[in-house]
Amino acid sequence: MPQPGSDTRPTISTHVLDTGSGRPAVGVPVTLSKLAEDGRPIRMTQALTDEDGRVRDLLERPLSTGTYRLEFSLARGAADAGDPPFFERVAIDIRVDDPARSHHVPLLVAPFAISAYRGS
Repeated sequence: MPQPGSDTRPTISTHVLDTGSGRPAVGVPVTLSKLAEDGRPIRMTQALTDEDGRVRDLLERPLSTGTYRLEFSLARGAADAGDPPFFERVAIDIRVDDPARSHHVPLLVAPFAISAYRGS
């Protein structure tokens, strides 16, 4: 949560780790959408994971309550490594009820397994 008088604002961030190689997943395209009331995704932004496998801020506007979708295009990184991936795309929907706090969603990727959790 931002401190009074602070210039920080709440964010949605992610960290993608390739547990098969034991390294950060670099260059993974991550798209953030907000779901409309009818469930239709409205694309907000897209970014690539950095050299540490992170996207530190996916928001380009103030955070509001609602359901957001983080979509990870895993095929690109695997194709660069020369291996066809089993998981090509992963979408994770999260519910934001408190727009005053940041939301961090790490994704752990292995050749045949994925896991995500609510980070801090």
